[in-house]
Amino acid sequence: MKSLVQETFENNSVGFGDLMENKTSIYEEFGLDVRDARILVVGAGGAGNNCITRLTNMGVKGAQTVAINTDAKHLSITNADYRLLIGKEITKGLGAGGYPTVGKNAAEESEKELKKQIGNADMIYLVTGLGGGTGTGSSPVIARIAKEAGAIVIGCVTMPFKIEGARIAKAEDGLYQLRQICDTVIVVENDRLLKIAGDLPLQQAFGVADNLISTVIKGVTETISQPSLVNLDYADVKTIMHSGGVASVGFGESNTKNRAEEAVTKAMVNPLLEVSYAGGTGALVHITGGEDLKLDEVNLIGEHVSRELDADAQVIWGARVDPAFNNKIRVITIVTGVKSPYILGPVDEQRPQKKDFAQELGIKLYQ
Repeated sequence: MKSLVQETFENNSVGFGDLMENKTSIYEEFGLDVRDARILVVGAGGAGNNCITRLTNMGVKGAQTVAINTDAKHLSITNADYRLLIGKEITKGLGAGGYPTVGKNAAEESEKELKKQIGNADMIYLVTGLGGGTGTGSSPVIARIAKEAGAIVIGCVTMPFKIEGARIAKAEDGLYQLRQICDTVIVVENDRLLKIAGDLPLQQAFGVADNLISTVIKGVTETISQPSLVNLDYADVKTIMHSGGVASVGFGESNTKNRAEEAVTKAMVNPLLEVSYAGGTGALVHITGGEDLKLDEVNLIGEHVSRELDADAQVIWGARVDPAFNNKIRVITIVTGVKSPYILGPVDEQRPQKKDFAQELGIKLYQ
């Protein structure tokens, strides 16, 4: 007598491809427009453009890439679906000189072009390195334009090394502004890179941050837009990210006997931001494995993340099968609503000690 499992495999004649082929007819049956969520990945400034080049070279299904800069030379070597030079009258294509006020004014000068480029997106990942001029100054303007157009805006930012002095203060003020505008801001702390890339040359170490952010965006986007073992629903992702506050990203891989437990533990123990998960409001978990990925492994990973957070935190997860991952599991976690030394409190807290410095830099603190 055949087991229930055997019968399931033998009778499973409808696959992901069949479902996707029938997508149009299903939408027509229920009188709905055939329209997937439009997802953009926008990189602002030098670091943001570098990440966009990496992501474009990797290829991401279901999203388009946009590079924005005041530096025409850097923008010209950036690989993106769309490129936009902002602040032509102010900077003459020569960059912002490290001044956030110049980056801000450049974005405001080019607001019409920005609206045309990003105004019809449903979800925008806004990638930038904070502490410089273009990224720090233009990102809040870009985020505001996207929010006013109705998009969910997820900031993905890197913070400078602690030895970088004045860049730290600029970055903290830039992060403060983005927190007030973006739905969620994923923060990667460059000093935490030393734990995973301390022995690498400097350029390669920065490449680790670019690769991590690119992998996170690619993984989440394709699990929304492409057939997967367990899909992430766009509406669920929107729920997690909407008003998610500051988020930490974790990454773990394993190919051992206890690969699921090891991968999720690495992701939760070594996030690229010093955080406390206490009070975390939600988590998005992306799992990638080979054709040998088991349902109980996926379930174990989801349960592990849930145990780390408060009982009322919302955890959603998706899983993709990639033949290149045979015998290996990769876990990416995005935990929202976390606490960090970079975060001084709720966004409505006044920060008088920062106000004078922000005004000196030409940064407007939104109240």
